[in-house]
Amino acid sequence: MHKVVAKSQLSPNVTRLDVVAQRIAQIRQPGQFVIVRRGEGGERIPLTIADADPAAGTIALVIQAVGKSTRELVALEPGEAIMDIAGPLGHSTELISSGRALCIGGGVGTAVVHPIAQGLKRRGVAVVSIIGGRSKEWVIFEPELARLGEVVVCTDDGSYGRHGFVTDAAREALAGGGIDIVYAVGPVPMMRAVANLTRPLGVRTIVSLNPVMVDGTGMCGGCRVGVGNETLFACVDGPEFDGHLVDFDLLMDRLSTYRDFEQKASTACSEGACKVGLK
Repeated sequence: MHKVVAKSQLSPNVTRLDVVAQRIAQIRQPGQFVIVRRGEGGERIPLTIADADPAAGTIALVIQAVGKSTRELVALEPGEAIMDIAGPLGHSTELISSGRALCIGGGVGTAVVHPIAQGLKRRGVAVVSIIGGRSKEWVIFEPELARLGEVVVCTDDGSYGRHGFVTDAAREALAGGGIDIVYAVGPVPMMRAVANLTRPLGVRTIVSLNPVMVDGTGMCGGCRVGVGNETLFACVDGPEFDGHLVDFDLLMDRLSTYRDFEQKASTACSEGACKVGLK
């Protein structure tokens, strides 16, 4: 059992849980993730390790409540516990050791960008972060990223920072030159748009993919993605890949595979039938 020691609301549907996971906190690397199971019979959910405190033995999980299982997780309060946390899983981020990096986060993807920016800063790389949300209340991890370098905030409605998408600010940053690599994490259309921006400029672009994932060890095949001329598995070959080689159309199609099932489960949960595995 992994005790929840702290909880904070980052945006209207995004919650941060700091939980005890001593071994994971000590060895995790930027880009890696865990598989979480709330209770017996619960769904296995992949979550990025957004931060860690090795001394305290805790890791930070940032959860977007969009369905039954994630709503169950964010309902936890300090003192309660998560039954299983397996990890760290996946390859760590390929970090450059010098130069200037552009880190782009959209929505909850900003939490995934944070440990990448941390790792780059520790290596002495100059970090510029561009993050966005629908409006001010949806922007997350701005203070944390501001400690690591320059931050540009974009909102769709112009209520905070720049009015517009993160890709608009990214286009300007890239036009100025001097960017050695781009790390982009967020909705699939956003990552594809960033890759399309950087491809003609020849700027290497790393994206973090979020296909359906069950076991996290490459056995189920649920997280297969098309990268170049290969079929790879996000859990063991990723979750990060060369954005210029990713088949984003295939990724979007696979992400919608279980949408109807999730909607039914979410509706049932709203009606009070989501007690399985929560004892």
